Amino acid sequence: MSRKRLQTLGDVRRYLAALLNRFEAGEIDESHLKAAAYVSNILTSTIKDADLEERLTHLEEQLASNGSKNMRRAS
Repeated sequence: MSRKRLQTLGDVRRYLAALLNRFEAGEIDESHLKAAAYVSNILTSTIKDADLEERLTHLEEQLASNGSKNMRRAS
């Protein structure tokens, strides 16, 4: 199997689907499937956390920007 960069939830979904297909075809054993699924689950959580952190940072920047605009108006 070629090495893939799993950067999005869609990437992880496609990777797991391909992995399951390989397992069902008898190309990999159950222990390999379980290990890859476990690591994929951790990666999925990490991607979700990173996406949430990025969105939160963006919102905080918007609030800070709007707050400074409102402070200038009040002066």
